[in-house]
Amino acid sequence: MILKALEISTMGVNCYIVGCEETKEVAVIDPGGNPRGIVRVLEEEGYKAVCIINTHGHIDHIGGNQGVKDATGAKILIHEADAKMLTNSVSNFSFLMGSKVTSPPADQFIKDGDIIKIGNTVELEVIHTPGHSPGGVCLKTGNTIFVGDTLFQMSIGRTDFPGGSYRELINSIKEKLLCYDDEVICYPGHGPATTIGFERENNPFL
Repeated sequence: MILKALEISTMGVNCYIVGCEETKEVAVIDPGGNPRGIVRVLEEEGYKAVCIINTHGHIDHIGGNQGVKDATGAKILIHEADAKMLTNSVSNFSFLMGSKVTSPPADQFIKDGDIIKIGNTVELEVIHTPGHSPGGVCLKTGNTIFVGDTLFQMSIGRTDFPGGSYRELINSIKEKLLCYDDEVICYPGHGPATTIGFERENNPFL
């Protein structure tokens, strides 16, 4: 499996490129910014972006959608509950930063239990984890989960934004993520990777 964690994304967001070694087809998860840098990595490595997956619709995770889509033709996937954030600068909070950044609309809605196939070898299972936002999702493949802003090392996603819910987020983590084995690796939207076991034992919110 191809797995690249890009530090070139802006606003402190982790952008991940995940895909199939055989076909070089990849998904770009949360291109928060610097689409030129992301596209440059795709071109240098010979990867073909077939989809852009947004774990949720906040501006720091969708800011590069337009540039990556324009350069690659990749489809944009997001949960329907967050879809309006793509095209509305008030809903995605970019207006709070003094700008009005939007994304092309979703090409496809994803929901809990969906399987997104990338090339011949990679399948991403969609796990709906509302709380940070109504349509927040995580993406599991093998022993790896891309957890967006649901879970961080020793922390959790903010719930003070409109549409956030602390109760929902804690329930999402406990019911949808802590059910996995301790050694499962979690790649968050911000900060370093962690594991289910480490968070189960050390996360003060859990």
